[in-house]
Amino acid sequence: MKNPFKRGDIKLHEFEVGKSDVAKFESGLVHEVCSTFKLGKEMEWSSRLFVLDMIDPDEEGVGTRLEIEHHAPAFIGDRVQVKAVFRSFEVNELLCDVYVKVGERKVASGLTGQKVLKKEKISQIFSSLKN
Repeated sequence: MKNPFKRGDIKLHEFEVGKSDVAKFESGLVHEVCSTFKLGKEMEWSSRLFVLDMIDPDEEGVGTRLEIEHHAPAFIGDRVQVKAVFRSFEVNELLCDVYVKVGERKVASGLTGQKVLKKEKISQIFSSLKN
């Protein structure tokens, strides 16, 4: 594992809100805006861009936290920018502040956490928790 990053470094990611990204459940459509689930996935991906530059072939990242605060909706067809800001990397855990915008409209903000571990260690942990 290597850590070439420092506090304040940025990774950017963009996506377009599609019809399948809206807030809906088995009971039906809630709103035709970007769902919390989709925002969470994209926020995690933005911080994972740091992890991909840090891990060795025998390592992987495991999510440890995801916090999302909604500020405004993102609508179908909106181009959404997700900015992950490197906060810290301590005891193998990366923390990123994440900001989500459509143009100048603040859509969401939050925090992600990912721990970098050896793939073998992850397999051992998962195996010990099965059954």
